[in-house]
Amino acid sequence: MTEPSTDRRVALKARHRQAIVDAAAALIAETGGLRFTIDDLARRADVSRRTVFNHFASVDDIVAEVFGDVIGTLVASYERESAASPAAPGTDVDGRAVVFGELDRAVRSTDLVAPMAFLTQSLRSHDEHSPAIATVLLRVLDAARGRLAAAVLARHPRADVLDVHLLVNAVVSGVLVLHRHWDAATGAVDDEPSRAVWAGLVDRLLDRTGHGFATGDPATS
Repeated sequence: MTEPSTDRRVALKARHRQAIVDAAAALIAETGGLRFTIDDLARRADVSRRTVFNHFASVDDIVAEVFGDVIGTLVASYERESAASPAAPGTDVDGRAVVFGELDRAVRSTDLVAPMAFLTQSLRSHDEHSPAIATVLLRVLDAARGRLAAAVLARHPRADVLDVHLLVNAVVSGVLVLHRHWDAATGAVDDEPSRAVWAGLVDRLLDRTGHGFATGDPATS
């Protein structure tokens, strides 16, 4: 049985971590970027500077945590879209084409422009030439990739595990590639023309990916 004192320590650590993340999100929104110090963050979270570094090794770690839940809405979209679109009678529900169709709908229905614009502009305001934008986005998408693959396999327990990971990796890594092209074309702003560019890029990604995964499963003996 877990000691009550251990439970309290675990709960306190969780509260401190969430307070730091919430404080960072608020400061990013208020300053329009990373225009705050660790001391500012510690005061806003009502914790010590040491506590901040006990939970996070760097500001990039904190930013990745802040945006992780936002980008993670892709997982929620997948669960919602797949639940709302059951496979047709007689369809192999664990087949690649069905899984790809669910992911296709999830990517199209998830608003990735708003969080990507916020993330990109926030980090760029900190250092125009810093590689942090790509680094943080890669970390955020990598976490989303793992969560998304787990969600697919939970819904399709008979699906080929390697196929699922290859498909999810292709889609999520493709989003990272799209971000670079979208940023170069639009300056990472969130407006209607920018969203139109993003939608066109998503169409191309899913069209190219679909040719490999949405053509049905090979015959089995």
